[in-house]
Amino acid sequence: MLGHEIRKGAYGRVCKGLDLENGDFVAIEQVPLQSSAQEDLNIIMRQINLHKDLNQKNIIKYLGFFMTETHLHIVLEYVDNESLANIINPNNFGPLPEPLVAFYVAQVLEGLVYLHEQGIIHRDIKGANILTTKEGVVKLVDFGVAMKLTEADVDMHFVVGSPYWMAPEVIEMSGVCGASDIWSVGCTVIELFTGVPPYNDLHPMQALFRIVQDEIPPIPDSLSPGVTDFLRQCFNKDARLRPDAKTLLSHPWLQSWKRRVVLQSSG
Repeated sequence: MLGHEIRKGAYGRVCKGLDLENGDFVAIEQVPLQSSAQEDLNIIMRQINLHKDLNQKNIIKYLGFFMTETHLHIVLEYVDNESLANIINPNNFGPLPEPLVAFYVAQVLEGLVYLHEQGIIHRDIKGANILTTKEGVVKLVDFGVAMKLTEADVDMHFVVGSPYWMAPEVIEMSGVCGASDIWSVGCTVIELFTGVPPYNDLHPMQALFRIVQDEIPPIPDSLSPGVTDFLRQCFNKDARLRPDAKTLLSHPWLQSWKRRVVLQSSG
């Protein structure tokens, strides 16, 4: 049974749903069939096949799909809290403090370690695609533009993702890779600290130009040296020199906050 809309998905609105057999809440993404070309539906089914076997706590669970005359319905795990983009909205809590940003970012990286080990690139990491449970567990959502690394050479000539979070090699169509997600993580860190991603004051096309031309995106002066170093590593223009997700999990900035949490809990 469909309930109210809870967010926008890659292909249509996402509604809260109720499983009438066991009473579980689920999330259901509705894809309108009439306005979707057959090619689009083929892509959606490819994404379903990519998503269905993923099983890691920081990745939203795929539960199944069903068809009606008007829609394809994709059934997903229901997450009770909002996205990080909603949480940092000025009408809610606004930009987040450093310990909480570190807590969330570490979980995003855990999810990316798993995805990249499966040979999958998310390609749209940003605050709006990171949900949290009421226990504070992060869930990466919206696999609408995710891809297998084996498909990278086929898909290289299409620029996909969200402009302000997009890596330079994606914009230049010079080869999307796992490191492209790491650039987006850097943009998301700035988003969580300031409320907006880098270049947000520019038109998207101007932002894309600056991402390619600038040596590094603007890093706010207010950030600590640890965060600044973390971001500089995420923003290495040479994707081959960007650290992978597992390496970044060991970055001193994340480790320092992890140690503080352990000390506080043991004290």
